[in-house]
Amino acid sequence: MNGKPLLPSGRRRGLPFVMPDDWTPEQALAAFELLEDLLAVISDFYATRLHELLREQRSHTKAPPATKRDPPF
Repeated sequence: MNGKPLLPSGRRRGLPFVMPDDWTPEQALAAFELLEDLLAVISDFYATRLHELLREQRSHTKAPPATKRDPPF
């Protein structure tokens, strides 16, 4: 671990998200509402596919590759 905080996605690298320390509560609320609306639009369009993809990516058990073996006798 390199000490960088994990984002909700689990990523440690990418675009830096720096919150301005001079935003008003109204500006923070506007940004929050924009992100909430974006999430709703993406979820409405991709809900099923996103659910399946997230389940695949977050699954800790992976099926072993199929191999052709001789019977054990």
